[in-house]
Amino acid sequence: MKTAILLGILNFSCFVCPWVQAPSPTRGANQSSISEFVLLGLSRQPQQQKLLFILFLSMYLATVLGNLLILLAISVDSRLHTPMYFFLSNLSFVDICFSSTTVPKMLANHILGSQTISFSGCLTQMYFLFELADMDNFLLAVMAYDRFVAVCHPLHYSTKMTNQFCALLVVGSWVIANLNALLHTLLMAQLSFCADNAIPHFFCDVTPLLKLSCSDTHLNEMMILTEGALIMMTPFVCILASYIHITCAVLRVPSTKGKWKAFSTCGSHLAVVSLFYGTIIAVYFNPSSSHSSEKDTTATVMYTVVTPMLNPFIYSLRNRDLKGALQKTIVRKICSY
Repeated sequence: MKTAILLGILNFSCFVCPWVQAPSPTRGANQSSISEFVLLGLSRQPQQQKLLFILFLSMYLATVLGNLLILLAISVDSRLHTPMYFFLSNLSFVDICFSSTTVPKMLANHILGSQTISFSGCLTQMYFLFELADMDNFLLAVMAYDRFVAVCHPLHYSTKMTNQFCALLVVGSWVIANLNALLHTLLMAQLSFCADNAIPHFFCDVTPLLKLSCSDTHLNEMMILTEGALIMMTPFVCILASYIHITCAVLRVPSTKGKWKAFSTCGSHLAVVSLFYGTIIAVYFNPSSSHSSEKDTTATVMYTVVTPMLNPFIYSLRNRDLKGALQKTIVRKICSY
C-alpha cells in the first residue's frame, strides 16, 4: 500500500512538473574541474629548451644584478638622493619583482622536469603580473612628470617635488595597481575551465587563460579593453603630454649644449617607455581573434624579461651621475674584499 502511494506521488509530480529531470551524467562529465594547468613553455624540443634555459637564466641574473647595483648606488651616494633617482630605485625594485614572478618558475620547471602549476598558483602569478606591470606603467608616468617639472619649471622643482609628494605618488600607484590586479584576478577566478588545461606559454597570462575557459569571457575581455585600457593609457597620455611640453621648452633653449643635456636626460626614459608600451599594446589591446600564440609569447618575453634587463643598462649608460656612482660602488666593494 505504501509503495503504491509513493509511486502515485512520483507519477503526479512528473505530470505537474515535466521539466524537472534527473541530472544527466554526460552534462556533469563535460564540466570537469581543473586543479592545475600545464605550462608548455617556449619550445618542446630538448635542444632548444637547454638553450632557452641558459638564455633566460643569464637574462634573469643580469636583471637582478643590474637593478640591485642601481639600488645600491642610489642608496650609497648621497648626491643621488633626489626625486628622479627615488623613482628610479622604485622602478628597479619593481623590475626585479616583475622578472621574479615568471622566470624562476620556468627555470624550476625545466630543472624538475615538471610543467604543471596549480590553479591557485596560476591566479597568484597572474595577480602579481598585473600589479607589477601597472606599477611599471605608473612609475614611468611619474618619472615623466618629474622630468617635466625639472625642465619646464626648474625654479619651482624643489617646492613641487617634495619628499612627501614623491612618497604619496608611489604609495598611490601601489594602491591603484593592487586594486586593478585584484579586480582582474577575481574575474578570472569566476570562470570555469573544462578539459583543456595546456597553456601555450611559460607563465599564466590572461590571454591564453581566457582562450581555455569554457565560460562566457565577454565581461573579462570588456574589462581589459575598458578599465584595463584606462589604467594603461592614462599614464601613457600623461607621458606624451609631458614630453610634448619638454620638447617645446628645450627647443626654446638658445644653447646647443643645453638642448643636448636636456634631451640626454630624457632619452633613456623615452627608450624604456617605447619598449614597454609597444609590447603591452601589441598583446592586450587587440581583439582576441587577432592574437596568435607566437606573437603574444614574443611580445610578453619583451616586456616581462627583456625590458627589466635593459632598464639598468639604458639608465646607467646615458646618465653620467649614475654611471659614476655605479663605478664608485663597484670599486668600493672590490677593494673591501
